[in-house]
Amino acid sequence: MKKQTLLLALLCFSYPLLAQDYSDSPWHVQAKDIDPSNYYGVTVANGMIGIVSSPEPMRVKDVVLNGVYDYYQRGRVSNILKTFNHVNMNLDIDRRRIGRRDISNYAQTLDMKQAALTTTFDVGDKASVKHTMMALRHLPYTALTMVEITAKKDIEITPMSVIEAPNHLKDVRNYYAEIDRPHVLIPLMTSVADSPSGKHKVAASNSFIFPEKHGSEPDLIHEDWDYNMHLMKFYKTLKAGETYRFSLVASACSTEHYEDPHNEAERLTIFAALEGTERLLKRHRQAWDELWQSDIVLDGDLEAQRAIRFAIYHLYSFARAGTAYSLSPMGLSGLGYNGHVFWDTELWMYPPLLLLQPDIARSLLEYRYERLAAAKQNAFAHGYKGAMYPWESAGDGSEDTPVWALTGPFQHHIGGDIAWAHWKYYQVTKDELWLRERGFPVIKEVADFWASRVERNGEGQYDINNVIGANEWQENIDNNAFTNGMAITSLRIATKAAKVLGYTPNPDWEHVANNIPILQFPDGTTRENATYDGVMIKQADVNLLSYPLDIISDKAQVEKDLAYYESRMAPDGPAMGNSVLSTLHSRLGNVQKAHQLFVKSYKPNEVPPFGVISETAGGTNPYFATGAGGMLQAVLSGFGGLEITDEGIIQLDTKLPKQWSSLKMQGIGAKRELFEVK
Repeated sequence: MKKQTLLLALLCFSYPLLAQDYSDSPWHVQAKDIDPSNYYGVTVANGMIGIVSSPEPMRVKDVVLNGVYDYYQRGRVSNILKTFNHVNMNLDIDRRRIGRRDISNYAQTLDMKQAALTTTFDVGDKASVKHTMMALRHLPYTALTMVEITAKKDIEITPMSVIEAPNHLKDVRNYYAEIDRPHVLIPLMTSVADSPSGKHKVAASNSFIFPEKHGSEPDLIHEDWDYNMHLMKFYKTLKAGETYRFSLVASACSTEHYEDPHNEAERLTIFAALEGTERLLKRHRQAWDELWQSDIVLDGDLEAQRAIRFAIYHLYSFARAGTAYSLSPMGLSGLGYNGHVFWDTELWMYPPLLLLQPDIARSLLEYRYERLAAAKQNAFAHGYKGAMYPWESAGDGSEDTPVWALTGPFQHHIGGDIAWAHWKYYQVTKDELWLRERGFPVIKEVADFWASRVERNGEGQYDINNVIGANEWQENIDNNAFTNGMAITSLRIATKAAKVLGYTPNPDWEHVANNIPILQFPDGTTRENATYDGVMIKQADVNLLSYPLDIISDKAQVEKDLAYYESRMAPDGPAMGNSVLSTLHSRLGNVQKAHQLFVKSYKPNEVPPFGVISETAGGTNPYFATGAGGMLQAVLSGFGGLEITDEGIIQLDTKLPKQWSSLKMQGIGAKRELFEVK
């Protein structure tokens, strides 16, 4: 008996001393050599809540709640709300708190297929711990954490669930209750607070799920600490070799989502607790399996395959179907760019989502439709007709750009980006009812804006003056190439959409489109704006006329513009500029050049320990979902040759770089088609 006990103890001692090696897996991203001072977390999210990992064991950095904005930390503009941290845990072993100094063999692994982050570590010669966390895909406001603690010797463990309020939340109230039924005891720990200005009320609630039968589960102790933190804990004695498993479910919501978030957070937590761990896991995995039916499968380059899936995982995590929420440049990975919605959504993140997940893409458009009235008010305030969408949009759709940034009053191409995205959705789905009720109202008002925005200075001189284009380093310039190109595009889209619906299009739309100039240098190179003189640029502007707008399609012209502007791209510009150049080179047949730019669009931007991407090479503001969208476009529409047309999704003739042996794009579009390149 003693030998068996010793053998069992030795087996437990070896697990999980070394985390499983996933270096050959295309579905896992692993961090082993974790430096807390140089750590950029990975996010588990479900389109509603975003939970950002921490280098500290069993803790997270931030919990972000989608759609909730208030004024704090950034002066006079709103910020997406960082809410209660309701999934943090503490662990005492033998009455001593466990921290970084006490652990070894620390590893964190993101399973992208199942959207779960697992952390493993050893606590000296006492215990091994496995902690798995996910934002449940089927329950948009709820997270699940599963914990396994294996004793290496006889120990006493004290796991604690902690709810902590960030300092900006006001009037924090903490509650604890136990709902006792003949078959189950449900502990409920809840916190409620006002957002910084009092605009919203937010609530978070959590509960343990124990493996024991009712009546034999551990006794719980609730402790109030400061006004902004409370916890519930239990004591458990483990014998050497024994493994104890339990789970925690946690829900968060606000008055943006429910009139009564306090009660609703508790109801959602009770629901999840009574579903139980296995049922929650099953439905979560089923939901992600369904999402991954739309995937990009690359053979021949494991590193690129993993990076592509990492980008898809983040876009899937940051948005969801059936909502009216959009995407910010940093998704739900934190407070970057205040969580505001820019052109990053429509021009960069939306196109791959439209190809892979049209239902999710529709949610991003619904966000814009619901804020059409605010865009019309914005146009009215600036002396224009139609709808003038704000450069930075948040809760109500009014302009939310900081006053010191001139992009707010002058980056007008955003409206065209939005109209273009709406038309692309119709091209993919052919949903005329949606076009009539949702798409065309937006497209029409944007066209009316451009018709009133141009200055009619004669034939071919319907100028668009005093704007900021895609290259934001050139401010208050005239006849910007991308702005003018997007105005032309959205005016012609309005005419097409009207005809599809049997309406008589406004003849002025086509008339104006035909008279907006695209400027050129004397040698025929497209000129970025009326005063552009060849200086370094922040990112692609002119080249966007070739992709995705297809205004410039002549091969010689595309090549001329590429040659001129590629050499002027700033090395510290945002990631998506290189992805546009990669896509264009793919379509021109310059496959190896395209591959070089594809790698450049994300690899230099990876930061430790997971390789999440930042906005710029060497940057520190991940996760840059805009860059992920651009990189995926380089794959789908560049190497993959996918093109959205009036006939639907077609595939151009393209080739793969020598590093890749085959490319499959599956579950594409409304018909869930398969496209391949070999």
